[in-house]
This record gives sequence, C-alpha cells and structure tokens, in this order.
Amino acid sequence: MAAVETGRSPRTYGNWRRPTSAGILGLGSVGTALLLVGLIMVVLMVMIAGLLEAVVVAGVLGAVMLAVLTKDSHGRSLVSRAGARAAWWSARSRGTHIYRSGPLGRAEWGTFQLPGLAAPIRMSEFTDSYGRPFALLYTPATSNFSIVIGTEPDGAALVDQEQIDIWVADWGHWLAGLGDEPGVEAASVTIETAPDSGSRLRREVELNLDENAPTFAREMLREVVMRYPAGSSTVKAYVAITFTAAHRTGGKRRQAEEMGRELAARLPGLTGGLQATGAGAAHPLSGQELCEAIRIAYDPAAAVLIDEAHAAGEVPELSWPDVGPAAAQASWDGYRHDSAYSCTWAMSQAPRGTVQSGVLARLLAPHRDIARKRVTLLYRPIDAARAAAIVEADLRAAEFRMTATSKPAARDSLAVRSAAATASEEASGAGLVQFGMLVTATVGDPAREADARAAVDNLAATARLRLRPVYGSQDSAFAASLPLGLVLPKHIKIPAELREKL
Repeated sequence: MAAVETGRSPRTYGNWRRPTSAGILGLGSVGTALLLVGLIMVVLMVMIAGLLEAVVVAGVLGAVMLAVLTKDSHGRSLVSRAGARAAWWSARSRGTHIYRSGPLGRAEWGTFQLPGLAAPIRMSEFTDSYGRPFALLYTPATSNFSIVIGTEPDGAALVDQEQIDIWVADWGHWLAGLGDEPGVEAASVTIETAPDSGSRLRREVELNLDENAPTFAREMLREVVMRYPAGSSTVKAYVAITFTAAHRTGGKRRQAEEMGRELAARLPGLTGGLQATGAGAAHPLSGQELCEAIRIAYDPAAAVLIDEAHAAGEVPELSWPDVGPAAAQASWDGYRHDSAYSCTWAMSQAPRGTVQSGVLARLLAPHRDIARKRVTLLYRPIDAARAAAIVEADLRAAEFRMTATSKPAARDSLAVRSAAATASEEASGAGLVQFGMLVTATVGDPAREADARAAVDNLAATARLRLRPVYGSQDSAFAASLPLGLVLPKHIKIPAELREKL
C-alpha cells in the first residue's frame, strides 16, 4: 500500500495489486504450460493416429482453453464457476449442507458443536504475563493456533485528520510487523454492528439513580432508558491472530500447553501495539467472552438473554461444545442458522485508483436494513524473504505482458508502473501483506433478505469495492467471517497459488 501526499491535499492510499503470472493469450504460467502440452499432443496425434483424431483433440483443447479464458466481471473463469456448481451439487446430494445438533442431532455426544470448517476447533484457556485470561483455539486440519483480541475502537468522530493519518500509519506498521513475528500465519479484523438491547444502559442508570433526586430528573432518566435503545446499535471489533504449530517447515509441531506458554509472553506486546493504531483498549478475549460472541453470531436471539444476564450480575454458563447452532442449512446463496438468515459476500476486487482513509466508513457503520452486519478483513503477512521474490516475479510478469504485443494496452503500462513502485517500496523496507474481505449480512426475518442484499450492494459501491456472494459455500464463508482464526486457502483442495497461475 502506497501513501501519496501533495501539499495540503488529503492523504490518499492505493497501489493494491493482485499477483500475476507471465503467460501468453492472457493465460498464466500453468495455463500456458497446459496449452503447449495440448499442442504437442495435437502434433503427435497427426503423426500417429491421423488428421481426424487430431482435429478432435484440438477441439477439446480449444474448448478447455476457452473455458479458462472466459471470465466474468469478478475475474472467475468458466472452469472455476463450473467447479463450484459441481461441488455444491455433490454437497447437496450427500446432505452435508444440512446440520442438526443437540441430543437429537447428528453431532457426537449430543452437544451443540460448531458446524462445517469450525467443527474440529478445540479451545483451551491460559493466562498471559499481565494476568489476563485468554482463549487459545486449535484447528487440527491446518495445525494452527489462534488467539482473539477484543478492542474498543476510538472512531474518527471529532478527531483531527493528522491523528487519523498517524493511526493509519501505525496500523500499516503493525501489519508489517506481523511478517517478522515468528510463526504468524494470518490475521483477521472483524467489525460487527448489531442492535443494542439496552440492558447495559438500564443497569448503569439503575445503579447510579438517586432516590432523593427530583422527580422530574428520575422520570427523565427512566424515559431515556425506555426509548434510547430503540434504533441504537453497538459496534464490536475483534482481531484474531493465527500461528503455525511448527517453528519451521518440517519441524516438530507444538502442543497447546507449549503454545499457551509462548503466547502468554508475546500477548502484551501484540495488544500494546494495537492500542497505537486507534483500536482503543485492547485485551485478549477469555474463553467465556469468545463463547458468547460465537453463540450470538449463530443465534442472534440469544444476545438479549446474555445481555440481561450480565445486567443482573450473572455470567451465563457457556462451554465451547455448546456455542454452535441447533440447526443450520446452507443454500446456494444463503445460510439459515437458528433464529436468523445470513448471506456472505467476498471481495473480488480492491478499490481501483487512490482512496482516502475513510473509504470504508459507510460500509462499517450500522445500517437500518441489516439487523447484524459483520465485515471481516483477512490478512496473510509475508515474510521479507518471500516478499522480495513475489514482487520481483510480479514485476517481470507485468513487463512480459506489456512487451508481448507491439501495441500494449493502457492497463498493461499502468501495471508495470504499479509493480515497479511496489518493488521499490519493498526494497526500501515496506512490508507485503495479502488481504481480502468478507461481508456478512444477517436478518431475523427471511422476508428482509432482499433489502439486506440491496443495502450491501449500495454500501460496496460507496467503498469502491467489488463484492460477489460466495455461491455454494455460504456456511464456510460464514464461519470464516467469525473471529476463529480460520485460514481459508489452507482448506481448499486446489492451492490458491496454482489457481492464480492458471
């Protein structure tokens, strides 16, 4: 990410690039290799079998290449879309899109465990060097450990632009520092907006209300408690950091106890760095706090009960095997879970050109047509050793595309300049981070689904983002948008690096 400032003009940010691979005819390196192998097979068929058989092979090769080159507005080829549709048909035929838990459900031991990708996650609790309890999540499928940090963002209201620029710069430094942190696999930031039940306000007023106060003052406070929660919202922010279980590639995997002791000493530094980014007071989430957050996400109706319990000075008893939904069912473009219906979008293109620091303000703010909205930014820090190779390869690929034709397009020339700027910044010490975004809209009444979809489409336009529904994988995308530390590229069968080079 590059920062540009001229005179007194507002500071802008941009130069986001998607890694590309050199190839011919718009193909990547893998696609080009497949094309060359296909042409060799055509020549061999002419020499061995005959012209008719060679024409058939050439026709098949042409159809495959056409399916790879035919892409929609989100950059997805016909092959990837057909693969997603086939995977959805397979899941529906096997019944894996339907989930039932509890004593009469399909989950083992009659518990309400999490569904889908989050089902194998196990939680343990430790205490850091400041004496704060924190939850440690272990994902066996990827051998990753995750911690979740709760924050209280200060917000940009009544804050000078200079201070906002400092926060943005510190956030960039914090992300770049994750690339130097030992064993960091990924990080995510989740901003959740939800209706306020009013329990905390009621409890605060009741504890501080003086019975000897004037009648008018007492009646005014009671009216505030009764009317203020209507239409108000709460904003919660979580930062999940995922660590690999092995010190290095091929090394011995560490167990939860060993990781807990190591992270207990590193947590104060991570939370202290977050406070300088405008995140406010940052603290690791305990097991109870994390259980409540996940339980409310799958069953929003439980939020009122949990808030009332806290208002009464009680702690609801929740354990990790009981935070999942009692029933859930995924469809092609939506996800029904307990008392709500959700739809998740994924970012297919970052903002083009340059943007200011408040470009995501409207997307993150509460919306009247969406009961609960969750925006999750996914980051994968790249260490300095790999970053140099990635930016140089991207620069060579951009130069190859521009020189492959005598009349290069304007986008090809701009891509070379952007790749060169990225390589120059990385050489001067800047960090390299891969990022993505998931947006989840939840409504209590399925009849409000159309309004929520229209609202997300409008908000994406204000943020200059291109979003697409995660067709056929709504349940997995919903779980990935939660602060669980899931690393989606490690759960897919075809590596993301191979798909990018196709």
